Amino acid sequence: MPAIKDRAKKRKLPGQFVDLVRAMPPQAIVDDVHYGNTLEMIDHLMASGKLTKGQSVYLETLVQLVQAYEASHHAIDTSDISGIATLQHLMAENEMNASDLARLLDVHSSMGSKILKGERALTIEHLKKLAVRFRVNPSIFID
Repeated sequence: MPAIKDRAKKRKLPGQFVDLVRAMPPQAIVDDVHYGNTLEMIDHLMASGKLTKGQSVYLETLVQLVQAYEASHHAIDTSDISGIATLQHLMAENEMNASDLARLLDVHSSMGSKILKGERALTIEHLKKLAVRFRVNPSIFID
């Protein structure tokens, strides 16, 4: 039976938004089954290569529905994660070191290390630069 499912997955998706809606109408996700089905469709769209305009709009719609469901049903408690820990994680993910941080913030080279050790505080200007660089809300760096 898995072969049939695999063949169904390889079927070409419609290019028009309205045809995609007919195949799987976008609607508020109410349970984990619907969540899983929506994630499957997102994966299928993402794996299909270059998207048409209709497919792109449909994909964005599904992503927003998933984000809303995850925020209310699968939220991750980050209350115990400090702003510096968040910064260190983002820097590691982006292969940055203390010197890179200092350059990004346009401060003396020793300041990157001092900020990461908690010896110096981030300014509002620093928060703005970090938010732009990492594409996040600046409040995640504030304890």
